[in-house]
Amino acid sequence: MTEEDVAAVTNYMHSRFPRLGWVSAQDKMVMRPSRVKDLYRYYFNKLSMIPDEKQYLVVEQESEAAVGVLDEAFVAEYGQPGTKFIVRGTPWMMQSIRGDKIFVRGISDPTGAIPSWIGEEIPVPFQVASEVGELRRFTEEDYRKGKSLKEISQKLAEKYPADEKTIRRALTETYDQCEEGLPVPSDRLLTIEEWDDFIIINSHLGTLVNRTLARLVGHLLSDEAGVSIGIQQDPYRIVLQTMGTIDAEDVQKILQRLAGNDVMDLAVAASKRTGLFKRRLVHVARRFGAISKWTDFSSITLRQLAKSFEGTVIMDEAIRETQEKDMDVPHTQEILKAIAAKEIAVKTVKASGEATPIARIGLERISRKADIIPTEKLNQILVGSAKARILNEVKTLVCTNCWKYIEMRRVKEIPPIVKCPECGSKLVAALGIADEDMRKVIVKNGARLSEREKDLVSKAEDTAKLVDQYGRLAVYALAGRRVQPEAAGDILRRHRKPTNDFFEAIMEAEREALKERFW
Repeated sequence: MTEEDVAAVTNYMHSRFPRLGWVSAQDKMVMRPSRVKDLYRYYFNKLSMIPDEKQYLVVEQESEAAVGVLDEAFVAEYGQPGTKFIVRGTPWMMQSIRGDKIFVRGISDPTGAIPSWIGEEIPVPFQVASEVGELRRFTEEDYRKGKSLKEISQKLAEKYPADEKTIRRALTETYDQCEEGLPVPSDRLLTIEEWDDFIIINSHLGTLVNRTLARLVGHLLSDEAGVSIGIQQDPYRIVLQTMGTIDAEDVQKILQRLAGNDVMDLAVAASKRTGLFKRRLVHVARRFGAISKWTDFSSITLRQLAKSFEGTVIMDEAIRETQEKDMDVPHTQEILKAIAAKEIAVKTVKASGEATPIARIGLERISRKADIIPTEKLNQILVGSAKARILNEVKTLVCTNCWKYIEMRRVKEIPPIVKCPECGSKLVAALGIADEDMRKVIVKNGARLSEREKDLVSKAEDTAKLVDQYGRLAVYALAGRRVQPEAAGDILRRHRKPTNDFFEAIMEAEREALKERFW
């Protein structure tokens, strides 16, 4: 950190209200503010480095049924009436945003719908993606020597900890591309191809370099063509959705123009347009105390927010974090220099009306992110997922008869008939707290209990009655998220076996509990 960086931060501390410090630039002194209480409040509120993220409840407008939850980063970027998005495999259209609730209606046409999960993925490093490209180059070279896919796979199985069958399956598309007489993208070759409304740059550069390169290319193409360019990427390719306004040659010219030039300033400008940057900006602004924890993005857009922080230390820090965590400008610069030096070649591939085998892998993966699942199949998937989650929950079992038995157990390991091993009673509570927390309550033996502890004892007794009457089935019902004993009892009176209908009833109780949390 430079002296200028320190000066920028301390000046911010001095100029904000309430002040976090008193700064004399002339004397190069930083002192505690006169209202020290505000400084301590700021410090203790910002101890955690985990970003605070508000969530919005998605509500179906007519029935007022809870559909799901969206993170504020998504709402801040796309939260406008008329926006189509996909949640739980179903397309919806935003109608209005009121407070922390988004009212929507179901739609049949998913065209242009945005997958509701847009978050951070664990990046594949440049070195790993480059080695995948090296393997593809090796496969192409051996194919030209007349080697079969099996022979190539056997050779690689001697070098890598995988059997020949696994390697053969991984190289199938590469070998197919060789047999079609098409260039194979590798660590030394970038290929560009057109398919439908898409242009695919096959580039084995890793998540962060491909993300950086995609932003640079998209930024320039968008400015030149005057149209919005849809961009997606994974560690091995960049996919541009151009709606037919740009061709592969245009993209190749952009890459050649970028090659050999310093792209740092362009990368900063391009990154400011992304949702990831805006998310970083919100997190940094919260850490600096410039916006509150629960700022309502239904009344202020991120564009307005970014404009208000332009030229401040908050904007500088958001840019720095984006460059460090979401992009890789240094490696991208190296790749562009290698293209300029012709160490990495760039070729346009003309396929016969279809995407090349290697590009198809990425297109299928990207399409799955926005996959629209038929309602019946979706319901089966949701029930199966809920069942797996519930069975893997951990509950604390407590005997409310003798109060001597306390044990944490995974739900799926609990026997059909639940009994206390100490006294044999079936009055065994199932609670969602740590066993140590319950022990602290029990040792008090009813004396000097706080209101919270009294509520905990009452809840233990209520859940124990359900377990006494319904056995393990009661534990299943109580393992639902935020499902209270009253709701669990209602489910158990209607369902006596762990059928799909039983788990659907738990899911419905979870949705009702979620609504109560927001209402």
